[in-house]
Amino acid sequence: METTANPQERYTRMAILLHWGMTAIIFGLIGVGFYMSNLPPSPQKYALYDLHKSFGVLVVLLLAVRLVWRAAHTPPELPAAYSPLLRNASHLGHLLLYVLMFAVPVSGWVMSAAGGRPASLFGLSIPPPVEKSEHLAGLWGDIHFTLAAALVLLIIGHTLFALKHHFIDKDGLLRRMWGGLLP
Repeated sequence: METTANPQERYTRMAILLHWGMTAIIFGLIGVGFYMSNLPPSPQKYALYDLHKSFGVLVVLLLAVRLVWRAAHTPPELPAAYSPLLRNASHLGHLLLYVLMFAVPVSGWVMSAAGGRPASLFGLSIPPPVEKSEHLAGLWGDIHFTLAAALVLLIIGHTLFALKHHFIDKDGLLRRMWGGLLP
């Protein structure tokens, strides 16, 4: 059954902008993160690390804006035909995305500070949350990588479910976040 999402069933323009803007930034962070970690020490590598940290901090700031916006603007309801299990799975998936969008950058911030390379937001210094410690740097590096891998898997699942809803279920769900670009 194909339905068409009307404007009341869509997310607000700000929610859509935050969603896709953060998506682009996070995809860039993931790509740069894997690329730079395999580079030999060089000025280019350290410049990429600085850029990666700045955009990671930006994700946390945008997430705060997104959460405030979401609290003030109720998102569209899920279709009434959805089972309680599907509703709960959807809510849990979104909650985990929000948790990881916070935890991945914060773990990177702690790792970076423990490694003696404090984070900044495009040159604006951010106080380190911990003192320099090789042990903590290694531990938080493992945590950062593990959380980033979990975020990648969750994004893949989120994307596959969105595509399933659009192409198989044809329930109009993807149109709610697409900003009117889908028929």
